[in-house]
Amino acid sequence: MNVTLAVKQYISKMIESSGPGMKVLLMDRETTSIVSVVYTQSEILQKEVYLFERIDSQNRDSMRHLKAICFLRPTKENVEHLIQELRRPKYSVYFIYFSNVISKSEIKALAEADEQEVVAEVQEFYGDFIAVNPHLFSLNLQGVSRGRSWDPSMLSRCTQGLTSVLLALKKCPMIRYQLSSDMSKRLAESVKQIITKEYELFDFRKTEVPPLLLILDRSDDAITPLLNQWTYQAMVHELLGLNNNRIDLSRVPGINKDLREVVLSAENDEFYANNLYLNFGEIGTNIKNLMEDFQKKRPKGQQKLESITDMKAFVDNYPQFKKMSGTVSKHVTVVGELSRLVSERQLMEVSEAEQELACQNDHSSAQQSVRRLLQNPRLTELDAVRLVMLYALRYERHSSSILPALMDELSRRGVSERHRRMVQCVVEYGGKRIRGSDLVTPTDAVAITKQFFKGLKGVENVYTQHQPLLHDTLDQLIKGRLKDSQFPYLGASSLRDRPQDIIVFVIGGAMYEEALTVYNLNRSTPGVRIVLGGSNIHNTKSFLEEVMSATAHIGDRAPGGSRHGSRR
Repeated sequence: MNVTLAVKQYISKMIESSGPGMKVLLMDRETTSIVSVVYTQSEILQKEVYLFERIDSQNRDSMRHLKAICFLRPTKENVEHLIQELRRPKYSVYFIYFSNVISKSEIKALAEADEQEVVAEVQEFYGDFIAVNPHLFSLNLQGVSRGRSWDPSMLSRCTQGLTSVLLALKKCPMIRYQLSSDMSKRLAESVKQIITKEYELFDFRKTEVPPLLLILDRSDDAITPLLNQWTYQAMVHELLGLNNNRIDLSRVPGINKDLREVVLSAENDEFYANNLYLNFGEIGTNIKNLMEDFQKKRPKGQQKLESITDMKAFVDNYPQFKKMSGTVSKHVTVVGELSRLVSERQLMEVSEAEQELACQNDHSSAQQSVRRLLQNPRLTELDAVRLVMLYALRYERHSSSILPALMDELSRRGVSERHRRMVQCVVEYGGKRIRGSDLVTPTDAVAITKQFFKGLKGVENVYTQHQPLLHDTLDQLIKGRLKDSQFPYLGASSLRDRPQDIIVFVIGGAMYEEALTVYNLNRSTPGVRIVLGGSNIHNTKSFLEEVMSATAHIGDRAPGGSRHGSRR
């Protein structure tokens, strides 16, 4: 079960089916992202695709010597653009591939528009999702709900994305959903409806143990998205923001113009692939080792690489090194910027308090940690607010809760009204009243082992105790102990054997920390294959946007509470 490979194979097949000769790849906004995440432009150029165009671009030149490969989502807008295109074709022949099921009436409309008979092929290739990692996919949707209900267009898009993943992986699953979430049940029913309607497409060879689709709701675990991260991919997304594998570094002080936007793709970057799930200290050490290997080839003027700052200076001083290894200069820049932000925002200290709030059950110590940090003038507004959010979720019904005092402290710090209101919104979104599972256990049944990691000079030890709720859910599922009363099956039948192929989808967005959990479970559990997906892959900022969108429609809150509606 590899979603990256599934999408790559579809794209290769499209290009090969058109035969030899020069080609143009016609895409829409979403399929451009779908393709760019799994293939680089240079890789596609090697397959004789010399031009990349958008179907909605008005000023494309007529190039009758090119074959057109169209990879499009089956939307009304795209069908309309195609009809206009076929009436006045700009290319010699058209191979049309839709990323999902298209209706017979729309096929008929395209056939009628093709008066010049330029269409050679129309097919459905089910790559209607972003394959982020081999075991992780996203639909890049922000703000999927209105209150506790689906935004109808978002329900439709999630259904299409999820059925497309099932078709790409050739799975016809049994479905379980989170009972406490009406949205989970609605999505489960919507997916089942498509499977029933398109039963011929889902007629795959039966396996001994049927695959399982598990649909969850982000509101069941609002703690994971609020924590700072310490593994490479998760940390980059949290502090710098990963958008379809791209990072915008244009605001980094003194950035080289070649590095203002960089791509981090495990498919095309061996260092990134090897360090994706390693912690910050190990990554620094690995970059140091890589650069020292290069220095050995240069006996003259050797210098010691003691810190990330030394490494950056080294890269800047050796243009030929930069030329030989753009990859290393990219990672030194990224890790250097992460290091600067960790130091500037005092994230080691912040993260330690976050971990204590998420994992320990000591109210006295927790409130002291939060109060102490809120006194620190170097704490950013976001970090101050998320500490209070974690406290509010963790000690929501504690008899000695100091939440009002912490809210007053935020006001004194000059935290904006919008950020302060987010504290209440997070509790409304994922508080005790909403959750279906026991996110914060009152007693620590399992002794928590603090994992320390040692790194370069300049990188302190930090704690990474927290396990996302998803870890327990999947662990119970694999052992056959996940309660039907909390996660019922859709329909009468249920799984008798331990599941082997599991597809998990999180409404409201998944996290890279959860992707790490899935990666580790795949490695440690022979015979079990898990793929994780979400309506989005969040960091704290985008998660809080999701929360504001979801809670903007719930009851009457503080004055002006409805100003922050859904972002569509």
